[in-house]
Amino acid sequence: MTGMFVNLPVTDLERAKAFYEAIGFRINPLFTDHNAACVVVEEDHSYFMILVRDYFQTFTDLPIGNPAEAPSVSTAIFVDSRADVDKAVEDGLAAGGSEGRPAADYGFMYQRQLSDPDGNLLEFGWMDPVAASQGPEAFANQQQA
Repeated sequence: MTGMFVNLPVTDLERAKAFYEAIGFRINPLFTDHNAACVVVEEDHSYFMILVRDYFQTFTDLPIGNPAEAPSVSTAIFVDSRADVDKAVEDGLAAGGSEGRPAADYGFMYQRQLSDPDGNLLEFGWMDPVAASQGPEAFANQQQA
């Protein structure tokens, strides 16, 4: 079994939980308390742990940066359609997120960037199935045929 947990510092846990639920994820109450919440991105595989900053600090002796001022990671989440990309970002904007740059449309791939209310960067994307399995050149060849 492979699972991935991305830990994100947040300033307001309740606001962060509401944001992540608004973009289509759910909170796992079994791994949620006053310091942290487990956000299920993909059941049995991918999760965010949103941690209040003081609790996050207990995992490192290094200072925690402010992702709104100096992001150091961007988590890309690929979904099934361009419409799903747009819905996630629009729902995130309505829940207090922001979009720092315009959508990027490469033909075979479509991406939009969304920052949560604390400035943690998420990218929602869609990739054509041919490009995903065979590479962008295969997609281009398919378009020319």
